[in-house]
Amino acid sequence: MKALTAILASVAMTGVAWAGMRDYSFPSIDGGALEMSAWSGQPVLVVNTASQCGFTGQYAGLQALYDTYRDAGLVVLAIPSDDFNQELASAEEVKEFCEINYGIDMPMTDITHVRGSSAHPFYQDVKAETGFVPRWNFNKVLIGPEGEIVQTWGSSTKPMSDEITKAVEQLLDSAVPG
Repeated sequence: MKALTAILASVAMTGVAWAGMRDYSFPSIDGGALEMSAWSGQPVLVVNTASQCGFTGQYAGLQALYDTYRDAGLVVLAIPSDDFNQELASAEEVKEFCEINYGIDMPMTDITHVRGSSAHPFYQDVKAETGFVPRWNFNKVLIGPEGEIVQTWGSSTKPMSDEITKAVEQLLDSAVPG
């Protein structure tokens, strides 16, 4: 399905920013909702996370990436998921675990499905557009300032790797906050 591409082409022709595209809403771990349109004009790294995974230590790298580039406009969105049976039982436990162990202050969603028929619409659209589906925890999807899918990475690519930081820096150099 190329619906996202068609929307992007339409948006490019009209000059309308992210707000004119499909706005993904996620339940926030703090209550309320996180609206991706709030980050219009900014790159967003979306990462499915889990608190009891061999890659859980990547939370430190995600927070470091966020700390390094947030003032320049990068958003890192952590999406706790139990799709691989490695997440704590409640959003409250996840929030406490992340704050105590990693000092996390990046945006986080409530526990959310990232694959299968119950996957969040964001992940359904990423799959339709690119074929990418998280194969494990700590898979990463980089969204550009215009809402386009720039790149995806698997679990083994660390948040502060040259591959990710170079892609982020390139987007930040071209980003114009909406």
